[in-house]
Amino acid sequence: MPFPKSDKIWMDGEFVDWDAATVHVLTPTLHYGYGVFEGIRAYPTDAGPAVFQLRPHLARLLKSAKIYPPLDTIPYSVDELCDVVCELIRVNGHEGGCYIRPTIILGYGEIGLNPLPSKPQTIIATWEWGAYLGEDSAVNGVSVGISSYRRIGKNTIPPAGKANGQYLNSSLAKVEALRSGYDEAIMLSEDGFVAEGTGENLFVVRDGVVLTPPLADGPLGGITRSSVMTIARDLDIEVHETSLVRTDLYLADEIFLTGTAAELTPVREVDGRVIGPRGPVTERIQATFVDAIHGRIDAYKDWLTIVD
Repeated sequence: MPFPKSDKIWMDGEFVDWDAATVHVLTPTLHYGYGVFEGIRAYPTDAGPAVFQLRPHLARLLKSAKIYPPLDTIPYSVDELCDVVCELIRVNGHEGGCYIRPTIILGYGEIGLNPLPSKPQTIIATWEWGAYLGEDSAVNGVSVGISSYRRIGKNTIPPAGKANGQYLNSSLAKVEALRSGYDEAIMLSEDGFVAEGTGENLFVVRDGVVLTPPLADGPLGGITRSSVMTIARDLDIEVHETSLVRTDLYLADEIFLTGTAAELTPVREVDGRVIGPRGPVTERIQATFVDAIHGRIDAYKDWLTIVD
C-alpha cells in the first residue's frame, strides 16, 4: 500500500533526507536478495509513542544476520540500534505511532554469489502506516486461499530468519491469492501441514482451544505470535502448538492471523468455506492485545519502549 514520506532515514550513523537515502543499482542485495530485515510498529500511548517489542525485534534482526555472513559483522549492538530507532522516531515526529523497517544489506563494491567480500550496511526507516489488510479487517476479517506455492523448506532457505530474498516465496503466494479474489494466502509446508500466511502467523480456535502450527512446520517464530500466545494463556485460554492440515482450517470455529503488519486480523473465509464473523475467543484476545500495545495494561508494559 502507498505510504507517506518521512523526513529522515538512518544510514550507518547518519540521518539522511528521505529522497537522498539511496544505494547503488549494483548492490548485491538488489541482485540476489542477500539481506535481512525486520518490521516493527510503534503506537500512541498516554506516555508518548511506544515501540512494541523493540528489543526482541532487533535481537531477531541480528540473529537473522548471523545466518547470513558477513551481515553479522555490522558494528551495532541491540542497545545501539534501540537508541537509533527512538531517535529516528523523534526526528520524524511520529507522535501517533509508525512502522519501523530496519534492514542490513550488502553494500556496493562486489558482485556475484559470494557475499563474503562485501561490506554490510545498516539502514532504518520509519513511516506512518495504516492497517495492512484493510481498515475494516480487524472487525470484519479477511478471506484467504490455500496457496499452490509451498512454504520454503527448512533446508532450502532457513525459515528462522527474515531474509529479503526468501519473501519471493511469499510474494508469489500473495499475487496468486489476490488474482483469485482473496485478501491473503495460506502456505503449506513441504509435508502438507499449515505453515503461515505470506507475512503472518496463523491461529485456529476449536472448542474454545487455540491451536497454532509449531515452528517445525515452517512458520517464522513471530514476536506478535509469542505475545498473543502469552495473552491467551493469561486469559485462561488453552493454547497448543500442533500440526494442522487444510481441513482443520475448513472446520475451525474461528481463525485469526498475527504479525507486525497484520497485527491481529480475523479470517472469515478459507477457500470459499465460510468460517464466520469474528468469534468470541478472537475478539477477547484481540481486545487485550489492543489494550496492551497502547500501554493500557500494566502487566504488558515491559513490551513497550516509550519514546519520550
